[in-house]
Amino acid sequence: MLRRHAALPGWIGAMLAVMLVLAGCSRSSPEQQLRDQFAALQQAVEERQPAEAMDGVAEDFSGPAGMDRAALHNLLRAQLLARDSIGVTTGPLEVSLQGDTATIRFDALLTGSGRGRWLPDSAQSYRVTTGWRRDGDDWRLYYAEWQAGP
Repeated sequence: MLRRHAALPGWIGAMLAVMLVLAGCSRSSPEQQLRDQFAALQQAVEERQPAEAMDGVAEDFSGPAGMDRAALHNLLRAQLLARDSIGVTTGPLEVSLQGDTATIRFDALLTGSGRGRWLPDSAQSYRVTTGWRRDGDDWRLYYAEWQAGP
């Protein structure tokens, strides 16, 4: 029994070392964390969860024509209410990191279906530029602009 207790501290030490190594390996790079946050926002929109989508938006968000966070939330809710389904397809993300801020540029195709109701099916492409900043361990969207494509 003494032998077993004597081996216990070495076993605990080995397990702690393995856990630390695994934790270090599993920690994502800032770019991967940003890509994950972007994917979560996109998924929330597609799953029609505006509150979850807004979780990643900074309180001081600014967008086109003076749009603030509340206006973005209202725009998102209006689009979700007007359509039975929303699809967001993005091209490759161009990620540029600058310390605790980042820019993501991408092309997006937004699709919506009204299932023959009073709103027709629709699709529109956009060129989008977004600004992100680190907030603790998370990234928050603080700026966005978009232009309709051809």
